[in-house]
Amino acid sequence: MNAIVTVVGSDKVGIIARVSAFFAERNINIEDISQTVLSGNFVMMMMVDLSQSSKPLPLVKEELDALGEQMGVSISVMHEKVFSAMHRI
Repeated sequence: MNAIVTVVGSDKVGIIARVSAFFAERNINIEDISQTVLSGNFVMMMMVDLSQSSKPLPLVKEELDALGEQMGVSISVMHEKVFSAMHRI
């Protein structure tokens, strides 16, 4: 199962490293990643593969919320199918 992860907040050192380490610790593969800084705001979108995850998606979401709070950024996770359905033209 794939999911879309977005990370948004003030740019600071270590955002990509901490989020990537979070996924590695849970055996979640980052399939694709795009990031940029817009006027001092960090914006990242990732496609992740949760098929081998050591934790279920609802728990991953809770833990990412907590990580985002610690880091001072907003992290959201959405199942790929929901994301695709929301962004159809």
